[in-house]
Amino acid sequence: MTYYFCLLHYNIYQEVKILTVYIDVLIVLNIYVNYFLLRTTAKLTHSPLGIIRCIAASFYGSLFSLLILAPELPLAVTLAVKSAAAVTIVIASFGIHGVKRLLKNTAAFFLSNFVFAGMIYAVYLWLRPEFMHFSNTYFYIDFSLLLLVIMTAVLYGAVCLIKRFADISPPENTHVLIRSGSSIFRITGLADTGNALIDHFSGRPVVICGKNDIGDVKARIRLIPCSTVSDSGVMPIFRPDEVIIVDDQTGERKCVDVMIGIGENSGKAIFNPKVLKM
Repeated sequence: MTYYFCLLHYNIYQEVKILTVYIDVLIVLNIYVNYFLLRTTAKLTHSPLGIIRCIAASFYGSLFSLLILAPELPLAVTLAVKSAAAVTIVIASFGIHGVKRLLKNTAAFFLSNFVFAGMIYAVYLWLRPEFMHFSNTYFYIDFSLLLLVIMTAVLYGAVCLIKRFADISPPENTHVLIRSGSSIFRITGLADTGNALIDHFSGRPVVICGKNDIGDVKARIRLIPCSTVSDSGVMPIFRPDEVIIVDDQTGERKCVDVMIGIGENSGKAIFNPKVLKM
């Protein structure tokens, strides 16, 4: 069932207009937009983001769009609310994992918002469509979502294209230090984009190590589904206390937030190079 509210506002001639806002359309619209903005943020910062967590954060963020139904608020209040909303949405999506990571994800989320909002507002100023309305910096569109789908697809495609040319090749010679309890393992690293394995429960990427290299770890083990070109099954994984990837040529050390998977690849710790940019 569709519910709606009538919102009054005044134009420059002080004429009263009636704007009918359908709550279900407003919420669904903003869930859709938030989902792609968060996906864009994850792409920009190389941060893991599970589907369920992304949808939940998108729904949470859509609730702030109800401010469009409120009377016109002072700009300072609107900016404060939107800033708090952005930070909490980022935390709900990616967690905190340190101040630096939080600031990086929040900045990328703001950038995605500015670009998308700029595109929407440009269309609004250019065409002045009657189906698009702004209030308290939130917008409402009461038309087919086709244009919105096209615009978000173009934005996401542009981000993917930029990232493809902007990403730097990973170091060739690395080793991975894994600390779990009192045990420390040093394993030769192998950067491989083919390792797209992610723990969808936590959203963390998985570094695959050989069972002979890990030995008996005193950690909570659980299973996740995995597949290769020729086979599929499950893989035991655990969360280590610390994982550091070291560039053997430069000595640069990068602490990464990952899960450890126990596979058959003896002598190598296979990681996706994107974890170095997280």
